[in-house]
Amino acid sequence: MLRNLPEDVVVLVERASRRRRYSANEVIFHEGDPADCLHIVTKGHVVIVVNTPLGQQLAFKIHGPKESFGELALLSGQPVRSASARALDATETLALHGTDLLALRRDHPRVNDVLLRLVTEQVLRLSNQLTEFLYLPVESRVRRRLLDMCRVYDSDGERTLIPLSQDELAGLAGAARATVNRVLRQDEGAGIVALERRRVIVLDQDRLRHRAGPSMSSYRAPD
Repeated sequence: MLRNLPEDVVVLVERASRRRRYSANEVIFHEGDPADCLHIVTKGHVVIVVNTPLGQQLAFKIHGPKESFGELALLSGQPVRSASARALDATETLALHGTDLLALRRDHPRVNDVLLRLVTEQVLRLSNQLTEFLYLPVESRVRRRLLDMCRVYDSDGERTLIPLSQDELAGLAGAARATVNRVLRQDEGAGIVALERRRVIVLDQDRLRHRAGPSMSSYRAPD
């Protein structure tokens, strides 16, 4: 959000926000809590968790530094959170209250443009993921989510450490944990990834991308 705003507006956003710190695995908000602010991640990573009708908790999205979450509830007027947010590691956010966001939108129209872009990106991402569920095998989805995580977690150019459990990866890919384990074991045998307790190390992104299949641009969902 901040990188798309003029510097003077960024300063105003930072002044209007409260810096909050969370330890690893600390809950930022629960599903059903009041939807009163949005968060901008300045350090660490946050997982958005949704509850299924069967009572399962699934990882829905992971946010890294410079990304925001919680804005959809404010913009849609929802009074409560529709999902939970939890810090995956030591995390800091800038929390912007809904009333302060309204004031910024009123006084600085550029903020509205940025929010519209954020919502549009969310819709496109969900549209692409829906298209993946319709057209791609589950093995490709697992590998695509790993590639997504390579972008969220900074890479040193050769190795990317993704500190997520197989259950969390299964939620992101919409797959069973056993399927995720099978795919990861196949790629480990090929030297593409290395598996450790509660984390995956991607050793060869190019080969992982090749196994994930062609770009979804040819399967683009209708506008």
